[in-house]
Amino acid sequence: MTDGGAEVRSAHLPVMFEQVMEGLRVVEDGTYLDGTFGRGGHARGVLQRLGAGGRLLLMDKDPEAIAVAEREFRGDARVAIRRGSFAGMGGWDAASAGLDGVLLDLGVSSPQLDVAARGFSFGKDGPLDMRMDPDAGESAAQWLARADEREIADVLWTYGEERMSRRIARAIVARRATAPLTRTGELAELIASVVPRGRHDIHPATRSFQAIRIHVNRELEDLEHGLAAAHDALRPAGRLAVISFHSLEDRIVKRFIAAHAKAPPGNRRLPEATGFVPTLRAIGDAGKADADELAANPRARSAVLRVAEKLPAPEARP
Repeated sequence: MTDGGAEVRSAHLPVMFEQVMEGLRVVEDGTYLDGTFGRGGHARGVLQRLGAGGRLLLMDKDPEAIAVAEREFRGDARVAIRRGSFAGMGGWDAASAGLDGVLLDLGVSSPQLDVAARGFSFGKDGPLDMRMDPDAGESAAQWLARADEREIADVLWTYGEERMSRRIARAIVARRATAPLTRTGELAELIASVVPRGRHDIHPATRSFQAIRIHVNRELEDLEHGLAAAHDALRPAGRLAVISFHSLEDRIVKRFIAAHAKAPPGNRRLPEATGFVPTLRAIGDAGKADADELAANPRARSAVLRVAEKLPAPEARP
């Protein structure tokens, strides 16, 4: 698990750009989906490698990201844009027709974190929202106003590995009995008042803000559904590239690829299962940002890239 700042995607220097392009192995007439457009750093790289017959599908939950995509790419016939979670890519005809590559760059983007009004940052006071799609679901303030102490503690521990989760949950419930928590500054100050400060460079509210954000946005559920949808949409030899920023995400991605690439271990006490047929092949080991990128973009320090390739159906294999 990393601190909240390490989860942020840089708007100006796409994380692990060259490794992502190499992993996707873009072909000129292929069809690719960027499920986390953000501000388009990786998407531009894919588009530069596509020919006139290529196709780039862009998705994002965030209406501000979609507005950027529409301003920049609306005139390009190769580009299609859809607002929504990548978990729903299977419901987009353009994607379900078959893809040669899928990119998922997980976490919160720099513009989301840097704008106080979005409510993601404990360092910038703003409305306690945290929704990547501000038109869907309940805000962090709404959830904290209704969740019981045990649910809050469970979320802080499960998604933030916050050791003081019960103490923080107790403080939140006690505080809201007198006044609702509606600002990021209020929540950060409350957490700091009950959590001893450890490393001086990590704010006491870091893990809690991360956990609440993941819960409010259903990020891990979306990831699981999105990986399955990408697997189904990929054509043979199509590539899946996923950048994750903390252990919860990376564990899901790693297990998903392994489950489709390797036969499960046998159990001599049980009858032999039907023969396993792999549908993915892991491409290389997990990638990380190099020293040059870390020097230019410290936020990439915890980024992990995993790439897998879709295998042809058994009857089509040599």
